[in-house]
Amino acid sequence: MAGATRGAGRQIAVQLGAAGATVYATGRSTRAKRSEMNRPETIEETAELVTAAGGTGIAVPVDHLVSEQVEALVRRIDTEQGRLDVLVNDVWGGDPLTTWNKPVWEQPLDPGLRLLRLAVDTHIITSHFALPLLIRTPGGLVVEMGDGTTAYNAANYRLSVFYDLAKWSVNRLAFAWSQDLAEHGATAVALTPGWLRSEMMLDHYGVTEETWQEATEREPHFAISETPAYVGRAVAALAADEDRARWNGRSVSSGELAQVYGFTDLDGSRPDAWRYLVEVQDPGKPADVTGYR
Repeated sequence: MAGATRGAGRQIAVQLGAAGATVYATGRSTRAKRSEMNRPETIEETAELVTAAGGTGIAVPVDHLVSEQVEALVRRIDTEQGRLDVLVNDVWGGDPLTTWNKPVWEQPLDPGLRLLRLAVDTHIITSHFALPLLIRTPGGLVVEMGDGTTAYNAANYRLSVFYDLAKWSVNRLAFAWSQDLAEHGATAVALTPGWLRSEMMLDHYGVTEETWQEATEREPHFAISETPAYVGRAVAALAADEDRARWNGRSVSSGELAQVYGFTDLDGSRPDAWRYLVEVQDPGKPADVTGYR
C-alpha cells in the first residue's frame, strides 16, 4: 500500500486487512519524523489499524521518490512473502504545494513541479520495481488512486495546471499499466473516491467524523461526502473479484463499484458523488442528495 499514512490510503490498507491481507503500509510520516505535510497521522498507526481489523499490518518508511528505498521495499516483500497480489499507488503529498485557481504564470514554479514529482513520478518509480514481482503470479491487481474519473477529468479543468495534470496523469498511468499487464494475467484500474471525508478535509471544515454534517451549513453539497472506508471497500471488492480483469484499463469511482459489488459506506449508504457532481453541483442546482446516497 504505497501512501498509507492517512485518508484513502489508510482505509484501503485497513479494509484489505479486514479481508485478511498482509499489508505493507508505506509513507514518509512516522512517529519519529513527520513529512513536509506536517500531519500527525503515521504509517505505524495505519499498520496497527490493519492488524486490529484482522490482517497483518507492516509499517515501512519509504520515500517513493527515492528509487533505492522502493527497490529495498519490494525486495523485502519478495523475501518475506514471495509474492505481491495487490499494488495500490496512492502516494500524493501535494496539498501544501498546491496554489488553487491561479494561472500558471501566477503560481510558484518549484512547488508546482514538486507536486508533479510527488503525485506522478512516485507512481512510476513504484510500479517499475513492484510490477515484476506482481506479475510473477497471475491474477495480480494494480490500483491507481486519483481524484476524478477519466471522463470527468478530460472534460473539466481541475483548479490548477499542476493539480489538473497530476490527476489526469494518474488515470492515464492505469491505462498504460493495463496495456503492459494484460498478457501477464494482471489487471490495472484507475479508482477515485468521491468527496472524501479525510482527516484533512474534516480539519478544513472544523468538524469530526461524528459531527461532519455540521459542515453542510457552510457547504451544502458536502452532504454527498463519504468516509475513506468506502473507497477502501471498493479496493477490497476488486481484489476479491475473480473476474476483476473486466475492469482492466477502466476508470471507476467508489460509488460506481458500490452499485456493482453491493458494499456500503460505514453508515450503510451508497453515495455516488461523481454522478451527483455532474447532475447537481456543477449545474448549480440546490444541494439534494436524494437518489444519490
